[in-house]
Amino acid sequence: MNLLGKYATLKLGLLSLLCATLVSFPNLAYFQWRLDIQDVSLRSTFIIFFIVRYAYFIALFWLLLYYNLKKKLMVKLKPRILYSCLIGVPAYLLYVFVTFPQGWNFEHINTISAQFFAIIAMSILIGQLAMLFIKQRINEKEIEQLKIENLQSQCNALTNQINPHFFFNSLNGITALVRKDDKKKTIKYINTLSDVFRYILQSDKKGLVTLDEELQFVESFRYLMEVRYANKLTFGIEVDENKMNLRIPVLSLLPLVENVITHNQIDSDSLMKIRIYLNEQDELVVSNPVFPLFAPADTNGTGLANLKNRFRLMLNSTVRVESDDSLFSIFLPLK
Repeated sequence: MNLLGKYATLKLGLLSLLCATLVSFPNLAYFQWRLDIQDVSLRSTFIIFFIVRYAYFIALFWLLLYYNLKKKLMVKLKPRILYSCLIGVPAYLLYVFVTFPQGWNFEHINTISAQFFAIIAMSILIGQLAMLFIKQRINEKEIEQLKIENLQSQCNALTNQINPHFFFNSLNGITALVRKDDKKKTIKYINTLSDVFRYILQSDKKGLVTLDEELQFVESFRYLMEVRYANKLTFGIEVDENKMNLRIPVLSLLPLVENVITHNQIDSDSLMKIRIYLNEQDELVVSNPVFPLFAPADTNGTGLANLKNRFRLMLNSTVRVESDDSLFSIFLPLK
């Protein structure tokens, strides 16, 4: 709770000088009038007295402001008033005691009392406003942190929905290889599947990843799908190397590929090629030909809705979908 921060001494000095000037305004007006005194000795005494009083006000302001702006535990108004008065009142009494022999009258007492009251009140006000400002900043940071944590929790929950769906589909590929008794291809498939699962399991810690990371994952996933569908499902990836640092929510492509598999007929008569490329707007486009199933797919449609929610939460962007009878395309904004 330190409002002063870097260059604290300079800031505090300038603030004290400004406040002392405001409080000393009546003395400044009176000072100009006293300069017309013909008696050089009396005029010099008045000038010295004015400078000393002005310096005293600056020093008192500096002490009170330093205390009010840097006191970490001064969060309530009553203790702030109490401790400020414990500094300000003795300073006032000391000033009156030292300067009383200078020919004070009732008018002088009223003026100087009002000035010391203003010094204490201004210091308390500035300190309280500073504390309220600091508390507001802390609250704003806490609220922002809670929002980030909430968004991260939502994204993690959405990401975790992908894992069981992919896991059960992957078992079909292993089953097919075991039946064919192809040990070499089975081992490669399992190793690749291990890489894919490692990426999925670590996805909740990543949030946004580079396009390069996501496409490397797709390369591994492509092998699994090509084995599973006996080369009836292929991929065409067309992304420039200089665009690989663009960022995308982790596991954005997996539900799209799963969506293609779920909603299309894939066989020798319906060869499926999934094309992944960047358009002129630097959107990642995933498109595929449409081969309708004979019966509607048994799905609740959460995959695409899940993806749209993650892009909204993580990038504050909208996923676009374009579809006709022959081609289905999804446009993913990148960061």
